[in-house]
Amino acid sequence: MIPLEVLALILPAVGALLPWLFRRDPKLQAASTLIITVLLLITVIQLVLAGETSRITLGSITPTLEFALQVDSLGLLFALVASGLWILNSIYSLGYMHGVYGPRFEGEQRYWSCFSLAIVAAIGIAFSANLLTLFLFYELMTFSTWPLVTHSRSDEAKRSGRIYLGILLGSSTLFLLSAIIWTWVLTGTLEFEAGGFLAGSATSGQVSILILLFCFGSAKCAIFPLHQWLPNAMVAPTPVSALLHAVAVVKAGVFTVLKISTSVIGADLMMSSWGAEVVAWTAAATILFASLVALTRQQLKARLAYSTIGQLNYIVLGAVVAFPAAIEGAALHIAMHAFGKITLFFAAGAIFVASGKTRIDQLAGIGKRMPWTMSAFLIGTLSVLGLPPLCGMWSKWLLAEGMIAAHQWAFLGALIVSSLLSIAYLIPISVQAFFASEPDDASPHGEAPWACRIPLLISAAACLLLFWWPGIFAQLAGMVR
Repeated sequence: MIPLEVLALILPAVGALLPWLFRRDPKLQAASTLIITVLLLITVIQLVLAGETSRITLGSITPTLEFALQVDSLGLLFALVASGLWILNSIYSLGYMHGVYGPRFEGEQRYWSCFSLAIVAAIGIAFSANLLTLFLFYELMTFSTWPLVTHSRSDEAKRSGRIYLGILLGSSTLFLLSAIIWTWVLTGTLEFEAGGFLAGSATSGQVSILILLFCFGSAKCAIFPLHQWLPNAMVAPTPVSALLHAVAVVKAGVFTVLKISTSVIGADLMMSSWGAEVVAWTAAATILFASLVALTRQQLKARLAYSTIGQLNYIVLGAVVAFPAAIEGAALHIAMHAFGKITLFFAAGAIFVASGKTRIDQLAGIGKRMPWTMSAFLIGTLSVLGLPPLCGMWSKWLLAEGMIAAHQWAFLGALIVSSLLSIAYLIPISVQAFFASEPDDASPHGEAPWACRIPLLISAAACLLLFWWPGIFAQLAGMVR
């Protein structure tokens, strides 16, 4: 019998082949993709119910360098987010891509195949037993999503693709891989261990430099100055933007930082390291910088992209402050931010499909024509802001509690100021949509197709439900130490 964690890798890998096998039958292609997404979620839920599992070796280079899988609470949380939102994003992709590009668009098989490979990478990262395995799947994530970023093949898309590869591959090979090799030289192991394994094997200076290399090498977390790949990647179709911001890519970056904090460095070393302090101040500065830049962006997806940069660095900040509540809040924010942000991107894409509008200054009165979409957008906004009764409140509350427990008043101030700035750049969008008068020359239109609306309504409903019942996400986050 195939172990569940291996099956969780095999299913999206099969999903990457199906578009090519069924390329002459788009209905069978779509149906098979959706079946795979459901099977993956069922598999991950079974793993959640089973809890932590024994280690499974997939292959080895030497007796101490192996590709291996092992399930823990943080990995289960990430896998549950990725597999659950993959279903919604696949349904949404059907409506969006067919609405914008037609039922048989150019590069269709490549699009669906790369999407599935990105999920393979996400599951592999989530269930990695060591740094070597994580690095392998981390790089697969970059290569599988690059064709999605450059999907349109326009000059702008190609330029964005070069920035995407340049920053993500450059940082991971120069910094992350160097940190992994150095860790192996110092300790003789790369195996994740609860509480970390560097203590006693490295000096305080070496630990600090390793923290810098690990955190800046995980550039998918969009920490300054390695954040520019993310706003540039907004040239991609909106379902890809949702994949980047909520389902897989950026979450892989912050997951890596959090995993290294808890399972390589360890909380005690992290709290006493000047390297962690440098990363914390950089993350706090990134949060404020991204919020200020978001205020200046009129392109809706660009404003949401800078919002994501700030929200990601909440997680980085929690990981390096490393107090228990901060760690728990950072882990929970992976899930809670994902549901709110995917709702916002789904709504942005639905607006484009229905009306062709991409700028915030074009949205006056659009809520009267698209009440379902803009209501979902408002719910996603309130969740990202961390306001009750939406799920984003819980992770932000824990992060604030962690800053207070650590007596990190400046970082707490950064979280509060960025939340106020978020109100300033997100709330006016909904106010304008519902209360401003529509221009006289506005073209008539209604809501986007149901394939676009259903996923965004489900994700908005999840933002509400997870406030009242954070359930398994809160339990898994509470187990991360």
